[in-house]
Amino acid sequence: MSVLRVPGYLWRLVRIGGTMARSGALSRIAAHPGLGRGARWGVRIGAGLLRPFGAKGDPSLPPMARAFTALGPAEVKLGQMLSTRPDVVGTEVSDELRSLQDRVPPFPDEEAEAMVAAELNAPLDTLFTRFDPAIAAASIAQVHRAETPEGRTVAVKVLRPGIERDFLHDIEAFRFVAKVVERVLPSSRRLKPVAVYDHFEQTTRIELDLRLEAAAATEFRQNTADDPHFVVPEIDWSRSSQRVMTSDWIDGTPISDRAALIAQGFDPVVLGTRVIQSFLRQALQDGLFHADMHQGNLLVDRQGRIVALDFGIMGRLDPLTRRFYADILLSFLRRDYERAARVHREAGYLPADQPLDVFAQALRSVAEPIFGLGAKNISMARLLGQLFAVTERFGMETQTQLILLQKTMVMVEGVARDLDPDVNMWKAARPVVEDWMRRNLGPEGVARDLKATVEVLSGLGPRLPEAAERLVMLLDRRTDEAGPFASPAPVVQVKTALWPVVVAGLVGGIMGAGMMMLLVWA
Repeated sequence: MSVLRVPGYLWRLVRIGGTMARSGALSRIAAHPGLGRGARWGVRIGAGLLRPFGAKGDPSLPPMARAFTALGPAEVKLGQMLSTRPDVVGTEVSDELRSLQDRVPPFPDEEAEAMVAAELNAPLDTLFTRFDPAIAAASIAQVHRAETPEGRTVAVKVLRPGIERDFLHDIEAFRFVAKVVERVLPSSRRLKPVAVYDHFEQTTRIELDLRLEAAAATEFRQNTADDPHFVVPEIDWSRSSQRVMTSDWIDGTPISDRAALIAQGFDPVVLGTRVIQSFLRQALQDGLFHADMHQGNLLVDRQGRIVALDFGIMGRLDPLTRRFYADILLSFLRRDYERAARVHREAGYLPADQPLDVFAQALRSVAEPIFGLGAKNISMARLLGQLFAVTERFGMETQTQLILLQKTMVMVEGVARDLDPDVNMWKAARPVVEDWMRRNLGPEGVARDLKATVEVLSGLGPRLPEAAERLVMLLDRRTDEAGPFASPAPVVQVKTALWPVVVAGLVGGIMGAGMMMLLVWA
């Protein structure tokens, strides 16, 4: 971060503070019971000084949503992310920020057409026989319906002119704030503000390069090809670039239009369950899930399949994290809190100095009241909010790889609940989680893990003797340099200890070769 940019960051912070003062957001912060008397007065004085520099915003919106909306698209994206972090902003503010909508007026069609022609290096009329005005516009891009010379109807997504520069300027200011907060407030380091910012920046940069979104959509389509209830549009790579992405157009009914879905003969209860189960299969089975599954990005086609749109924000989970996540979720579903606590310890989430039985008791205190509620009152958002409070009590650090997962779980629950107010997310989740655990931790999963281990050993086996010989030569050279009075015992011990490694490598190589031959013959 250049020192020359600091004045610009400071001015941006003044603008943010002024807007939050005018919207009433700073008054909400000043009233927070966690603030000391001096800090409370400091916020109030600062609000009075900064108010003239702020934007007015929309008075019809709640204070926090009003401030973030007035500040611009980058702040709207940040607010949407913070809405999933009640541990950082508090439950009330988190609920308020969930109302943020990323909708802005479209930029002129002429600019979009010129950008498409320039990006794809061809006249527009040779690319598309029809190019309609924008049908949807957001802070980063807008979408046009078009038709190709081959007669295919497609959706063309076009980035806003200059959006990369505007966004990157704002997110650099956010980095400055995160670093200051982490340095000035030691208590905030558990929440990893800089790591949270890095995660936000990474997802934002992906949204600003439509080639990456197209690649994610292609991978996602391949992963979900066997799901009969979920559809992903196919990308037209010949008409896609960094600032333009073309995909199949799929007609459908917005999943938010419950009345229209019922009129077409679809059961909203079934659709609500499918939304939950499709998301869980994506996260657990593939480790790649749609992380922006709000109602505006979901349709229902004529066959009753859920159609996903907009792949700018995708979440990934590595195999080990998926195993921990599934194990924790299943432990909660079975109300086995001791097991849930042990998995938290095994995953490294629970610090070693924290007592396991007390943590299990804390988990029970959070989950049992929720299980005792009726289906209408079982809230994933409420559960996550209470779990965040538990993590703070036990000094657990923020797991940045799970931020998108937590956000999407809350979002999916909201979509499903609008379809079916009586939906029970736990009941819908259980068969998917149990099936994944059975296939991945049962005999089939063990055999798959063994095969992967043997393949790794077969690759390393031929290299281990050479590596061991080099290590012995290095130790011999260091012994010579140490002189005649140095004890040879450590070197002898190391040489002796290396033989089992060499033997294991050779055995692994033989086993791997044998396994590969069997696979080929099979």
